[in-house]
Amino acid sequence: MEVFFRGIQSLSTGLGKSVSKLYPLMILLIFTVVILRYFFGVGWIWLQEIILWVHALIFLLVAPYALEEDAHVRVDVFYRQWPEKTKSLVNLFGALLFLCPFSLFLFFSSLDYVLTSWNIGEASRDAGGLPFPFISLLKTTIPITALMLFLQGLSMSYFSILKLKND
Repeated sequence: MEVFFRGIQSLSTGLGKSVSKLYPLMILLIFTVVILRYFFGVGWIWLQEIILWVHALIFLLVAPYALEEDAHVRVDVFYRQWPEKTKSLVNLFGALLFLCPFSLFLFFSSLDYVLTSWNIGEASRDAGGLPFPFISLLKTTIPITALMLFLQGLSMSYFSILKLKND
């Protein structure tokens, strides 16, 4: 069982580290758009949409990694001062009561949204925007993120239980 959950952590870490390397690309694209627009009077909608696309990919696919690294946003005023046993209990119940149900809800509620995008061959609404399948590919990352967050929540729960047993 531990091998399975270590695999989930490795997958989250690998995906998060890989996708986070898109930041320099995003910054370069933003710089390019600014230079093209203000110095050459040129603007390409598709290039601006790629920036949004890359930003969304980073945000969605780095979330499970942030959770695995305990770098996610939370109210840390009390948590950081608690003993490890209390932290493990909070992580266990937080994952089982909030994270996992929310992730499953997000996964199942996003499937129709994603499938509809693929079925209609969704492309950008803007003239000169990204063609099919870019929008559909981006939307596909929503259920992937939800599934990864769910698995990461199970992993967090498993390791919280191990910590509680060892204390």
